Amino acid sequence: MTEDPLLKMKRSNPLLAFDRLEIGPVKVERKRLSTPYRLFYNGTEDRIDLIYTYEEAVFDPADPAGHNLAAMVGAQVAFNYGLFCKKIVFRDAFDNADIRFIRDMMENTSREIYVKKFLEPNHYLIGEAAHLPMEKKPRYLEAELEFPAAVREKDRARWDFWPTESRRHAILSSGGKDSLVSYGLLDEIGCETHPIYINESGRHWFTALNAYNYFKENVPNTARVWTNSDRVFNWMLRHLPFIRPDYANIRSDEYAVRLWTVAVFSFGALPLMRKRGIGRLLIGDEFDTTRRANHNGITHYDGLYDQSSYFDNALSRYYLRKGWNISQFSILRPLSDLLIQKLLVKRYPHLQQQQVSCHAAHKEDHRIHPCGQCEKCRRIVGMLKALDADPVRCGYSEKQVQKSLENFTSTQLNQESACVRQLTFMLAGKKLVTIPSSVKKFAHGQPEVLKLRFDPERSPIHGIPLDLRTLLYGIYLEYADGALQRMDHHWKTIDPLTDISLHRPYAFEVAPSDSPGTPRPAARWTVPPELIKRDIPKDLPGNVLMELTLNNER
Repeated sequence: MTEDPLLKMKRSNPLLAFDRLEIGPVKVERKRLSTPYRLFYNGTEDRIDLIYTYEEAVFDPADPAGHNLAAMVGAQVAFNYGLFCKKIVFRDAFDNADIRFIRDMMENTSREIYVKKFLEPNHYLIGEAAHLPMEKKPRYLEAELEFPAAVREKDRARWDFWPTESRRHAILSSGGKDSLVSYGLLDEIGCETHPIYINESGRHWFTALNAYNYFKENVPNTARVWTNSDRVFNWMLRHLPFIRPDYANIRSDEYAVRLWTVAVFSFGALPLMRKRGIGRLLIGDEFDTTRRANHNGITHYDGLYDQSSYFDNALSRYYLRKGWNISQFSILRPLSDLLIQKLLVKRYPHLQQQQVSCHAAHKEDHRIHPCGQCEKCRRIVGMLKALDADPVRCGYSEKQVQKSLENFTSTQLNQESACVRQLTFMLAGKKLVTIPSSVKKFAHGQPEVLKLRFDPERSPIHGIPLDLRTLLYGIYLEYADGALQRMDHHWKTIDPLTDISLHRPYAFEVAPSDSPGTPRPAARWTVPPELIKRDIPKDLPGNVLMELTLNNER
């Protein structure tokens, strides 16, 4: 009797759970897209549909370009499962740019998940998967990828160039401080803003609900996109044999196996951006989310790739290659977690009142309130008290505040270590926390986190569009204790408003920022060589392996 090939492979690879995952073809309606996900394993098949619903018409069901966009939106969830399937089949009309993006991002995500979810401790795992031996591989994506409906390049010519305007800014929004500050800043300097809230069908929506209700009543162009992506993620978890059956009862700020998450939301915003002609997409990420790390010779991004500047740049390149004429970036990268909170508290208190930075929030008195017990709550309470702000204003009770301060030093904070040291130093100086005398690392704090930090890789001065720099950096300097630039492994004091980099062109926009309404598809668009050198490290296989020169012929 011939042995089942999948069972044979499972013995050598305990992560290989499925014969095949099929995605698509997408069904497109004027306000809705639906992408079937089909799992084949042990002779059985199971299915769930990934759905995105919009409040306005964003698709023409007869438009091939709209179908292609919808298919890419629907494919993003699958990027998390390249380690667990023998084969993944994408049954939509993808072109060469799509296929290369999918392959490269799935390879990168597979490596990140292998290191962060299986080689490092993970309380969701059971069985052999919880004790995998470390193996450095030439390739981490286990699944064979198939694209049976791929389109030829000559057919791709039917797909149009998006006539977007760089004066219009979409802000991927939530109840967190980063998106609230991003909106406040852009609104203040006179930009056209479109806050876009992605409404997951589960309790994660509670985090955004206070802010969304406020924005819906007070901010024009606010939009909401509903998706059941959280149900699809949970559906996949229920099928993975190495995940604890009681995974839903585990209280954690970490997901069980997934690390490609932000794109599930950012791609969901793209149909609205196309409909409204929006040329810029803002993601709220600070200084510490761009990292490189090494696990016994395996280079990786510490599980933060989709919050890094590498991610923004890779997505911007892909959008331009597609002719979508969108740039994606964060205006907060020179700022620490603590400095962002300070800016929100001091300059935009009406927005800070809507802040909910807690994934275990609950509804009470017609508003959402944070749990007051998790690591995020301890961190937010600590920052607010260090800044002489009242946590009660954004939903904490006095009892929760006191408890958070009592437990502040008892467990590790998921925050930049320099920021933790400075925050603890500030709280101790106000006699709000007690530091054991044996712990010397908090004795002097780390005050550079209260300065702007421009790093050539994490947060270059020219890392945002030129027309935003002077206005934003001027505001930042009102709250920061000066500015630093990383040079030769040392921080050097600078004035960003007089630095030569202030006027360098921004790499990821086809049309000049001062020409709204007149996008010009370039015959060729080239990434500056120095940006290539930083953004595509040679020792990271499959990370951002995108073309270095884009050819946008029309």
